[in-house]
Amino acid sequence: MSYDPRVDTSRPHPARVYDWLLGGVDNFPADRAVGEGLPAAARQNARWNRQFMHRAARYVAGRGVRQYLDVGSGIPTEPNLHQVVQGLVPSARVVYADNDPLVLAHSAALLVGTPEGATHYLDADVRAPGELLDRAGDFLDLGQPVALSLVALLHFLPEEQDPYGVVRTLVSRLAPGSYLVLTHGTADEHPELEETTKDSYRRGAIPLRMRTRHEVERFFTGLDLVAPGLVTANYWYQDGDRVPPQERSGFWAGVARVP
Repeated sequence: MSYDPRVDTSRPHPARVYDWLLGGVDNFPADRAVGEGLPAAARQNARWNRQFMHRAARYVAGRGVRQYLDVGSGIPTEPNLHQVVQGLVPSARVVYADNDPLVLAHSAALLVGTPEGATHYLDADVRAPGELLDRAGDFLDLGQPVALSLVALLHFLPEEQDPYGVVRTLVSRLAPGSYLVLTHGTADEHPELEETTKDSYRRGAIPLRMRTRHEVERFFTGLDLVAPGLVTANYWYQDGDRVPPQERSGFWAGVARVP
């Protein structure tokens, strides 16, 4: 595969660090250096985060939602969002949005969906949410329910980039009956690992702003959180008889419905 010349392999990128944490191969020494500097729990946290996305996607698809917008989609890791939801709703339309050129280079893998459904990729930046939605509206009917996925993304937006305003803009244009699926890095459950995590990303010149449960809860203002509410990623279940692990992850996770 020939990569986009905009890919700077000497500088780490969050999507490629995450790919390394998940055991992927689409990363470079600079990305691996950041990953190797993270606490040992980081790989398990990444897996729990990914597994939450699969469970949340199945839940929303089970509610009959046929449109999905995955912002900060990252490098493809099977099963991808469209594979999960189109397995339940074959006619689902899925739009992936990311601003990493390497993700764009892999977009062909994302564009293979069911014959009944559709998948598309946008080279777009969440920090320009209005523009992102305008372009997504060429492929999705924003007058109908959409599931918006912001998974492992917002902790890379520091306060000066107005993450709360970004989410408000995105959610404000979603139709009633839409859903927000969100995870966010935190040190609440493992405060002893906070400085090590920050230091590794800082050395890679990647901004990181982990947030508390109260701070993450603000992203859901005006929305109806579905059970079990805002919990750590490996505690989010819909099957009530499933006993989650006792260890808590480094991600807060929640699903909420637009009333």
